[in-house]
Amino acid sequence: MTIEADIAALPPLKEIIRKHKLDARRKLGQNFLLDLNLTGRIAREAMINPDQTVIEIGPGPGGLTRAILMAGAKHVIAIEKDSRAIAALQPLVEASQGRLEIMEADALDIAIHEWGGNDQPKQIIANLPYNIATPLLMGWLDHIKSFSSLTLMFQREVAERITASPNTSTFGRLSIICQWLTKTQHCFDIPPSAFVPPPKVTSSVVRLVPFDKPQFAAKQEQLQRVAKTAFNQRRKMLRASLRGLGGQQLLDHANINGERRPEQLSIEEFCAIANALNFIGANQGNDQGANKGND
Repeated sequence: MTIEADIAALPPLKEIIRKHKLDARRKLGQNFLLDLNLTGRIAREAMINPDQTVIEIGPGPGGLTRAILMAGAKHVIAIEKDSRAIAALQPLVEASQGRLEIMEADALDIAIHEWGGNDQPKQIIANLPYNIATPLLMGWLDHIKSFSSLTLMFQREVAERITASPNTSTFGRLSIICQWLTKTQHCFDIPPSAFVPPPKVTSSVVRLVPFDKPQFAAKQEQLQRVAKTAFNQRRKMLRASLRGLGGQQLLDHANINGERRPEQLSIEEFCAIANALNFIGANQGNDQGANKGND
């Protein structure tokens, strides 16, 4: 039998959930997506490359996992923290004809970018638990060259922040870092009614495809620092919100008007501030070294 036929012959997801008493647990951020039309659509949006490993976070009863395998993935690693789901996924492991392996672990504790070597691109496809979605994404962005694409589900508020443009209320640190490193696309929304149990918010699927290199020259650590500091006080003028990093002196060096507010700047302008911070810090370090040498 083909893998498609073996997967199609599996019991319905609701039966899997009932048999293994896999009731969704709030502390694990579980909201299961059982609509096979929607899971199939997510897999299609991911544009799966059969030559690359696909990593899924939190497969639960395996609805999205089935869709990923049916879409042509030849090697899938599903990371699951819930031991009940591990047992529930075993029939799918058998039906996958060797294409699916399950790892019982917390995704926050795993250096996924190291799997298979940094020179082997990997795809991540996941319905992320909302309570850890942003920390997971920020960790992956630190090693973005290890991935060919990320197709992820967030609550819509987070998705809007990822894809937001300057001069909007949702533009912020997440927008800057994501769009500096990747081409971001808000694919489609999923209503609460599609999940078991229904969450209180609408969900969105976002696809991020890394650029060959960041859009503008800057050091990631400095850019993160500038963006975080600026948007911690987003209602203030930049000369005030960035006072702790050098304030007006820093902005003068970057040729940025200190009376502007963070959401009014482009990503390129934030990179200019990050470069100015790096330049000033380096010069201060050189001056201190020279002074020690003269003591």
